[in-house]
Amino acid sequence: MNKPRDTHSCCSCSHDDNRDHKESHDHDHDHSHGGGEFDLKKELTPVLLVVVLFTVGLIFEESLHNTPFSIGEYLIFIPAYLLSGWNVLTIAGRNILRGRIFDENFLMTVATLGAIAIHKLPEAVGVMLFFKVGELFQEYAVGRSRNSIKSLLEIRPDYAYLQQGDEFTKVSPEIVKIGDLILVKPGEKIPLDGEVIEGNSQIDTSALTGESVPRTVRVGDTVLAGTINQTGVLSIRVTKLFGESSIARILELVENAKSQKAPTEKFITKFARYYTPFVVFGSLAVALLPPLFIPGATHAEWVYRALILLVISCPCGLVISIPLGYFGGVGGAAKRGILVKGSKFLDTLTQVKTVVFDKTGTLTQGVFKVSQVVTRNGFTEPELLAIAAQAESHSNHPVAQSIRDAYGEKIDTSQVKDYEEIAGHGIRAKVQNRVVLAGNDRLLHRENIDHDVCHADGTTVHLVVDNLYRGYIAIADEIKPDAAKAISELKKLGVEKTVMLTGDNNAIASRISQQLGLDSYEAELLPENKVSALEKIMSQAPKGSKVAFVGDGINDAPVLARADVGLAMGGLGSDAAIETADVVIMTDAPSKVALAIQIARKTHSIVWQNIIVAMGIKGLFIALGAFGLATMWEAVFADVGVALLAIFNATRVLK
Repeated sequence: MNKPRDTHSCCSCSHDDNRDHKESHDHDHDHSHGGGEFDLKKELTPVLLVVVLFTVGLIFEESLHNTPFSIGEYLIFIPAYLLSGWNVLTIAGRNILRGRIFDENFLMTVATLGAIAIHKLPEAVGVMLFFKVGELFQEYAVGRSRNSIKSLLEIRPDYAYLQQGDEFTKVSPEIVKIGDLILVKPGEKIPLDGEVIEGNSQIDTSALTGESVPRTVRVGDTVLAGTINQTGVLSIRVTKLFGESSIARILELVENAKSQKAPTEKFITKFARYYTPFVVFGSLAVALLPPLFIPGATHAEWVYRALILLVISCPCGLVISIPLGYFGGVGGAAKRGILVKGSKFLDTLTQVKTVVFDKTGTLTQGVFKVSQVVTRNGFTEPELLAIAAQAESHSNHPVAQSIRDAYGEKIDTSQVKDYEEIAGHGIRAKVQNRVVLAGNDRLLHRENIDHDVCHADGTTVHLVVDNLYRGYIAIADEIKPDAAKAISELKKLGVEKTVMLTGDNNAIASRISQQLGLDSYEAELLPENKVSALEKIMSQAPKGSKVAFVGDGINDAPVLARADVGLAMGGLGSDAAIETADVVIMTDAPSKVALAIQIARKTHSIVWQNIIVAMGIKGLFIALGAFGLATMWEAVFADVGVALLAIFNATRVLK
């Protein structure tokens, strides 16, 4: 990102969108100098020198002007002019040699050299000086925007302690392989994605998620590169190469976000390309035509007016403040744990009127817990739970895991024989020589088992022992603490419809929908059915509005891709989320969806404020300049003043 810099100029956006333009754009807009950080003190030194020379020149202007051939005036103002405008002059010259004439550097150069030619030296220096001051504010504003995502860019790990035999060697994370063991001490960054195999600790995830509360990790937990180990020593088995780790992908997305430009941003770039030559030829006409047709009109007077028009017309305020506004929006979102992959997705979010949620892992915790054990026909609760845990001992399903967790004792798997999974129904096994069935209501009907309960409150596992119904275990997936708040905030923002799509049964979907205040839901959907359900919702959405889909990113990749804008919840652990979603919410908090829309709307509002204010002020001063009612000083305000107003306005999106 920190390429060598050619200039501070904000004016190369009007060039052709070719490879050279991209290079020039990157050079001209990068806030770093020679690959380093922006040094305000260093940049202020020449500006202060110019201010001194400029002030001396203005105070003693008449005396300096009255020296032979006005040499005193030139000795004061020309050094000031070159100190403040050298970058603009060199870039204008270089661009002319490359065949890219019509940019703001060219406008500034022609206007100020013309002012010198008609002996308006203070005005020429004033234009360049205030332009330079404007650039310093621009640099400062860009620096503030970049600082918002600086935490992301600084979490790239520098080293890893790799286990080699009985020793740990300090190596680059890029040479560590999958399956290698690494050691992370307290206070160090975790260098690669992996699984904790020894130790427990508190992990600071704030740089990735924006959340200040540390997360506790133990043996078996997954940890992500870029987070900070706070309290204990961790031994970690690496599960991803450094280049494929979550942090490497996030860094790449942050650096590439500027390539996904919003339509407004593209329009302004295109507008500047046609606007600048129009201004140049218009000013040329103002300089040449009136003296030919208006009696008493002088060339000096109309050339001065033309130069004023050139300065007024510089599109700096627009060309800089609009990308800066979007950059601030992306940076402000990243600061709050929301990674937006480009400004065009901020624009799309402003038009969202329908938000569709996945259920498990998005609105609910995705962590199943036994909520109720109900017995029938002589079994006690501990007996039912014990035989269910034994029957489910070979299953990898989260529901089976929740039953084993609730049982909490060591299971003797030698007592479990003839284990069989019945797809879409449940399992059959022999436990202590008794035939056990554990599964859903469909399994009971298939086996013709009499029972008095079909669906309890949650996921229901029915138990049958030796063909006799023995009861059921209800398993609940808890709703996230801020899920109801998320729906409420979306309604306040004017989102007209909130929908939930789930593969769970209708009873559970109905209960959660009512608890959260959703407008509608569709239940018992297979993953492939979710896409068609989303397409149906999109076809019914109000004309001109957009539909957002919020999913956990693991099995929702096709739906995330199909939506107008896809938001992945807690997607840092999921490659599918990072690759497919347009916005990655780096926590499990659904309320961040409303925050993302708020940031997008504020960004969009600020960008359009800048467009309207810049166009309005410039239009007014162009009219004043054409009628001779504006001097070069007003022209400076119209150019630099508008740019500063727009830049300061753009930085508001960070707050």
